[in-house]
Amino acid sequence: MESVTRIQSVRERVAEWRTAAQSVALVQTMGCLHKGHLALISEARQRAKRVVVSVFINPLQFGPQEDHGRYPRTSEHDKELAGEAGVDVLFAPTTFEIFPTGFERSTRVDVPDLSRILEGQSRPAHFEGVATITTKFLQIVQPDVAVLGEKDYQHLIIARRLVADLCMPVEVAAVAVVRDHDGLAYGARNRFLTPRERNLAPRLYESLKHAKRRLGEGERDFALLQDAGYRELERAGFAPEYFSIRQAGDLLPPRFETRDVVVLAAARLGSTRLVDCMPAPLPPRARAAG
Repeated sequence: MESVTRIQSVRERVAEWRTAAQSVALVQTMGCLHKGHLALISEARQRAKRVVVSVFINPLQFGPQEDHGRYPRTSEHDKELAGEAGVDVLFAPTTFEIFPTGFERSTRVDVPDLSRILEGQSRPAHFEGVATITTKFLQIVQPDVAVLGEKDYQHLIIARRLVADLCMPVEVAAVAVVRDHDGLAYGARNRFLTPRERNLAPRLYESLKHAKRRLGEGERDFALLQDAGYRELERAGFAPEYFSIRQAGDLLPPRFETRDVVVLAAARLGSTRLVDCMPAPLPPRARAAG
């Protein structure tokens, strides 16, 4: 595996691969690689001959009171895992390399209707930062396919929208949430959980399962199910930010004819913010007799 920090180095390597008619996949990360990232890399290797993994803790997607400075940085561990996983290039640029005029003055990319809901309500500037950095890395690498995880579901839908709206010739592929033995979704911030909090954390997953089960049994009072999920998290000791049922393709509220929904939740447990989601296909509605 080659580890590089310069945009030009990535472009030169990708140009060599293109000359050899080799396809390219991108896995975009903020480092602190774990089993969820390894699943993305595995999918990328299935979809392309060459794999680039980016590691960049993007300052644009952290609010003033958020944990940019505290976010875990494990560069040597990341290199080891990426190399073992078969990554061809690990691209870990500096902030100056990505934002040479300063990230405060950088051009921004916004997907307004998708960026103001759910995570966007709790974190107002977050998805402008996410969309901007996603666009930058897609422009730098110019992959055939970008592989994202469903755990950050809203990011996935925003990436698909911006690729379509900006006419980028990139497929956005998704990998299902990767979970620990007790259902907790793998995430970099899990390491901040105390032992007691780690024991409680799978209750977030359980709340999503309960909502999915009730939807599968035919319940369609979405507001009631959302409120029940929110209260379930409160009773478990979380400070929930949202518990929402949305259309899987566009994150709009479900309609009568909707068949594919996703249940999404974000909640704090102590000082740690956790997010999770679960696709929940709906069974067909029974037709009225007569």
